[in-house]
Amino acid sequence: MRRFWLLALLLPSVAWADLLPLDEALRATYLSCVGIDEELSDMKTMAGINTAVTAVGTAAAGGATVVGFVKQSTDKDIEELEKLWKEIQAKPEHNEFPTNEELDAFMAEFNTSYESAVAGKDNIESEIDRLTKKSKNLGNWRTGLLAGSTATNVAGAVIAGVNKVDEDLKTQIDNCIAAVGNLRNSITQARINGVDVAEAETIARECGEYEYVDVSKINKRGKGAMISSAVGAATGLAGTITSGVANTDKTRNDNSEAGKAKEKNLNTAANVLSIGTTAASATATVFNATQISAIKKVAAVAEKCTGVLK
Repeated sequence: MRRFWLLALLLPSVAWADLLPLDEALRATYLSCVGIDEELSDMKTMAGINTAVTAVGTAAAGGATVVGFVKQSTDKDIEELEKLWKEIQAKPEHNEFPTNEELDAFMAEFNTSYESAVAGKDNIESEIDRLTKKSKNLGNWRTGLLAGSTATNVAGAVIAGVNKVDEDLKTQIDNCIAAVGNLRNSITQARINGVDVAEAETIARECGEYEYVDVSKINKRGKGAMISSAVGAATGLAGTITSGVANTDKTRNDNSEAGKAKEKNLNTAANVLSIGTTAASATATVFNATQISAIKKVAAVAEKCTGVLK
């Protein structure tokens, strides 16, 4: 029984023997925790830049979509005018020779409406030319906007791919948490020894908040932004190529039924790809914005921790 009590009295001494003195525990905490806030600050800045970049891409793709539908409406107007022009140019076929009454009526109407009829034909030709130029310009704008959105999505995917909590930063945060745990034990022993532990307790409290933050959310949202931007880049590139082909003179000047169908299908595909690019870019923007929020939560802890360490 006496041996048991002696062993029991020795156990606390053995446990405390492994503890760091308070000064050393504070030094270890400083070395483990300082600098995390700077890393997170850089990440927050990059996430903000990427949000702006993908927002520009979203606007460009959205603009391309609007322009594409305006072009589609313009092309429909051209098609209707061309049908009317063909009807005007067509020569009527008469199976029977007109009567004298029909000739008199025709000549009377002809004398009053010839000038306006000629003017009407000229107006139709002029309107077709005007709308054709408009359609061509709209096609070029759509292609350019899609190319711009493609470029921003490529940049967004690259930025999102590198803007994450890497193994070094994750290890540093884990080391900081471990150092704070050791500091708490040292504080307990120092308090027993009558040492003033007020400053050490503040450090342990503020830096101990790292235990309650989830840094994995930063990487998950960054990955989401990277995937969305990559999708936007792919659809944007396909849309740029499709829009460009649809707007070439070779495609536009093929007035055969097959040629017109091909042009219409290409324009429809370009518009669909514009919509897809807009959606992907918008999704990437949301992921980037939420990544900023996740970074801010961790950065707030880092800022407070660094503040009490200095």
